[in-house]
Amino acid sequence: MATYQAAIFLAAFNLGLLWLLMAAPLGRRTIRISRIIRERPEELWNITRPAGDQTVWHPNVIAVEPVDGKPDLVEFAYRHPDRHGQPSRRTMIVDRTAMTSAGSFSCHLRVVGDSTLDQSFWEGYQESRKIERAPLGSRVTFEQTDNFRGLAFYLFRRVALARELSALRDHVEESPRSTLLHFEHPAWQTMLVVLSTLILWPFFGMNAQGLMISIFLTLVILLHELGHMVAYRAFGHATTRMLFVPMLGGIAIGGRPYNSRFEVATCALMGAGFSALLVPILVAAHQSAMEISHPLAADGPILVFLVILGAFNLLNLLPTYRFDGGQVLRQVFEEQRLLAITSFLVTGGVIWTGWRIGLGAPSLIVGVALFTLLSMIRTKSVKPREALTPMNAPERLMTGFGYYAALAMHVYAVVYACDRLFD
Repeated sequence: MATYQAAIFLAAFNLGLLWLLMAAPLGRRTIRISRIIRERPEELWNITRPAGDQTVWHPNVIAVEPVDGKPDLVEFAYRHPDRHGQPSRRTMIVDRTAMTSAGSFSCHLRVVGDSTLDQSFWEGYQESRKIERAPLGSRVTFEQTDNFRGLAFYLFRRVALARELSALRDHVEESPRSTLLHFEHPAWQTMLVVLSTLILWPFFGMNAQGLMISIFLTLVILLHELGHMVAYRAFGHATTRMLFVPMLGGIAIGGRPYNSRFEVATCALMGAGFSALLVPILVAAHQSAMEISHPLAADGPILVFLVILGAFNLLNLLPTYRFDGGQVLRQVFEEQRLLAITSFLVTGGVIWTGWRIGLGAPSLIVGVALFTLLSMIRTKSVKPREALTPMNAPERLMTGFGYYAALAMHVYAVVYACDRLFD
């Protein structure tokens, strides 16, 4: 398969996969997880009921406090920090509790307050906990019902709920906890990086050159996400991590919600900005190598890496909703007219780059169509409870020039490498 055909196929495949994971309307669904735990229902109910001591077993809850004067309200404090670095808090109302003579217990809860997210995020959400007597102890069932948009959010909730029940079982049965089976574990992530490289290999040819391109693409993705993680750390995130998803790439995750629009823009820009630092180094290395006698084939790896580095980050800087470029420009330009003009100019610059390196009109039209469809993908709204701190004029200027510099550096990388590879 020709490289440009592989690129178009991968872009189309990723477009469909992104829609499925991020935007597919799944409707109202209930996630139900059950476990048999070797303990009496009464004992389990004491530590799983809304006002019970959940801090002894729950992986995220660090405090549970009934709200004074309102016996049906309970406030939970979580390990995950809010935008100010304090433990996030969530107030839940107990709609109904029930106890039967057969030894079963149940309760239903809804979220009525959140220190991090706007209340609109929790519309339609409810959860329930049920404990029933079973031959070997108790059957514990946790349920969550919500309006889901995107398979990724559904799977995330399902995994989180399963971890809660596993943590409860490990606590009661005094089993040692292990993070080895967690998707985020470095061992699993390393395996996924290798797996993704091998999956991409056939698209670029089952030969040494195809493997080189696949390895370079994986390395470029890792460098891009490393840039995001560096920015998170610079803004004071106590923890950062990277999740690698085969065929889709990597996702850098900070340790808390964003605090300002400048933080949003900088963390988004640093993916391509960090990679842009490598462009002059690689160009200088190639030009220095040209002064030394060497086989012509030795030029290839540096130039191929420059093309992949430039093209990947250049496309990521496009002003689409889901890409870093769209995140940056939405923070810099609050006025829709200026945002539209800038988006048009940036898209035109990327199209010119494609024309400059010899891409035909059909390839450019298909590319524009794919990214237009990508810009139309919308995910479930995650509105913060408090508006982010706005950007001031110096921050806008700094971010705007940083975006222009990153864009220009990657355009230069693609043009420089292609002129020499296909001359």
